[in-house]
Amino acid sequence: MGVIRRSVWTWRKRGSVALLACGALAGGGLAAAGVAVLEPRTATASSHREAPLISGQPQFDTTDVYAFVSPDHPDSTTLVANLLPFQEPAGGPNFYPFATDARYDLHIDSDGDAQDELLYRFTFKDHRKNENTFLYNTGAVESLDDPDLNFTQTYDIELLRMEKGKAVSRHKVAKNLPVAPSNVGKASMPDYQKLRDQAVRKVPGGLKAFAGQADDPFFLDLRVFDLLYGGDLSEVGNDTLKGYNVNTIALQVPTSYIRESEEQPVVGIYATTERKSASGHWTRVSRLGMPLVNEVVNPVKDKDKFNASSPENDGDFLKNVTEPELPKLVEAIHKIKAPAEPRDDLVSVFLTGVKDLNQPPNVTPSEMLRLNTSVKPVAEPKRLGVLDGDNAGFPNGRRLTDDVLDIALQTVEGELVGAKNDLGDAVDANDKKFGDTFPYVALPTAGSDTRKGADVDTKTDATGLTGGAAALTSSWGENTVMLASALTGAVGVLLVGFGMSYVRSRRRPARRSWLG
Repeated sequence: MGVIRRSVWTWRKRGSVALLACGALAGGGLAAAGVAVLEPRTATASSHREAPLISGQPQFDTTDVYAFVSPDHPDSTTLVANLLPFQEPAGGPNFYPFATDARYDLHIDSDGDAQDELLYRFTFKDHRKNENTFLYNTGAVESLDDPDLNFTQTYDIELLRMEKGKAVSRHKVAKNLPVAPSNVGKASMPDYQKLRDQAVRKVPGGLKAFAGQADDPFFLDLRVFDLLYGGDLSEVGNDTLKGYNVNTIALQVPTSYIRESEEQPVVGIYATTERKSASGHWTRVSRLGMPLVNEVVNPVKDKDKFNASSPENDGDFLKNVTEPELPKLVEAIHKIKAPAEPRDDLVSVFLTGVKDLNQPPNVTPSEMLRLNTSVKPVAEPKRLGVLDGDNAGFPNGRRLTDDVLDIALQTVEGELVGAKNDLGDAVDANDKKFGDTFPYVALPTAGSDTRKGADVDTKTDATGLTGGAAALTSSWGENTVMLASALTGAVGVLLVGFGMSYVRSRRRPARRSWLG
């Protein structure tokens, strides 16, 4: 404890990040959850409309970021950022273009100093063939250059090399690459896979790029906002995001380009969006690295500030961690005593990466995905990632298949203090199968399909829970059910799960693979 406490105050004194999100999630930084029931537009899924300003600017809203060693090309790293959440597939006639007054940036910190070394920037342009029709397409579309595809977009990729927050060089990586269109429907786009394949482009230098619509890969049950999963966990097992699409930008880069060296293979990754004002100035309006941070750590007053900030300034949000709101809410509602403050016990390896797994030397604590690019992909990924001994998964980067919500839930019942559990929201996988090749995201749902939620067994048992919830909670005690109900929607402990995996490994030798 003494070491942890000294670390906290050292970081605070230096003015760098001290704890931004790690344990706040577990200890309850979900200030947003307290208001979510009253104000649903301020918090939903992983950065799906998580802050007041960005909720009204969906084209600029980054929903999720993924970073993983490419399973079919392990000498490369794949970066994925999703935008424009909750796309109803049939939402014509304009459907879902990328913004042309935006700069979508993928940031890479190669040495752990909370400063960018590389930045890949995506910018988009609109093209229309016929201004005298309201139609997105005027016939069946068989290729990206089909004359019947009335509205198209292209994009450029620029590489900026950075030093101390400033660009020292710029290089145009690619120009006028085609965007995969929104999936209007089966009559309009009878072979959407063909269009997707045409939108995957090789870029000079051994890179691959993609931009276009995709199925939303984040999977979870969001009915927490109905008074914490119906008040009795009867509302679980439904993938709330099933059938919704997002816009995806993806880049596959030779790993040697982005890591500092073979001896220091850990990179930090996050995404931002900047919007151009009428006066020509650029303002950062969205930021995302680790999932579930701005939603469940920061109160409403800090959410827009976080979206506009940079990792080196994350110390501004320290109080949201050391004096978290969620434990007080749980104590008030469920009479489970909140731990004493300040919550130095919630200091986690989250901000720095897990020691001997994905922590760079001399790291400056900051909020971003951290990926050890030397950890090879596995043939059969485990959805619980590092928590289940799969060191190629979350929180070592984030794969599309990683179940970040359940990783969070399984820390709620006190794994750090020896209480074993297998909590989850009963949504264990995406509704669509991911691809085996770049860009890996699933094809978007077509506008001709009816969007339906996951099938839910509404048959109740003697406890009043649905079949899925009863199975989920059959072995829990009363306090366990209540605590999980309160904290599941908070998705609160997401990041202490990282520390948990480290601690569990010391209790369970079979899970010590990252420690050698």
